[in-house]
Amino acid sequence: MENESQVTQLETALLRQAETLAREQHQNTEVLRARILAESADKLKLAEEREVLAAKAEAERMVRRHTQAAETRLASDLDRLRWALTEATLSGVKQAFQALVKHETAYLAVLEQWLKAAAQALPAGDLVAEVRPEDAHRLAAVWPDIVARAAPGRQATLNSHSQPSEGGIRVRLADNRAQLDQTFEGRQSRLADELARVAMERLFASAPDLGTLAHG
Repeated sequence: MENESQVTQLETALLRQAETLAREQHQNTEVLRARILAESADKLKLAEEREVLAAKAEAERMVRRHTQAAETRLASDLDRLRWALTEATLSGVKQAFQALVKHETAYLAVLEQWLKAAAQALPAGDLVAEVRPEDAHRLAAVWPDIVARAAPGRQATLNSHSQPSEGGIRVRLADNRAQLDQTFEGRQSRLADELARVAMERLFASAPDLGTLAHG
């Protein structure tokens, strides 16, 4: 009887120990499960953040590529427009000059003014004025009077040149130290540069802010 009681007590103790171990194991399992879930959540959050950052970086790269392409197209369009405006203006100037050349009195008056401007701009010394052969013929008879009015006190020799030209006059010092090109072509070249500059200022002033496009 006593042996049976001892066995029963032993079984009860073993059962309690087993229950205790089971509870501890369950608790440990829950802790481990919670830790695994937390770690998994952190990893998932980190992966999501990385994906979001990667997607954002890719989106920014695409925006930059599209913006740069748009800027390139805009700059190309503005350059073509600048060229067209400059060419159209120069064409109009050329037509107006050709009409002026046909009116001898007005044309010779302009040549006199250009000779005067050159005489004032160039250093002291004898001058040589070069014009087209047909203009030299038109100027020959009145040249002394023109020089007296435009360059008083200076010697100015009239020569003709053989270069293709719409007209005008090129004045240089006799020793070639300096010259002022008032031919149509020389003035057109200077005018083209100025027209291009003004055209670009006007075009870009009315165009979208490229810097804002790139960083907006």
